[in-house]
Amino acid sequence: MKIEKLDATGLLCPLPVLKARKRLVALGLGDQLHMLADDPAAVIDVPHFCAEAGHALTETRTEGKAELYIITKGG
Repeated sequence: MKIEKLDATGLLCPLPVLKARKRLVALGLGDQLHMLADDPAAVIDVPHFCAEAGHALTETRTEGKAELYIITKGG
């Protein structure tokens, strides 16, 4: 399993999700994207994006002033 990291702190909606989508394209099935984001809208946007795109939001946790979203690429 490959793990890719994306620092989306300081970016506002819809940029964190757009950058996540672009990064996930390059990953294989089951690989993970660890995205750090501090946009308040991300708590709604990221789960919605994952559900729509067929990815699993494996974990969400607070890291300092941001949230860490662990997304596992689905089919």
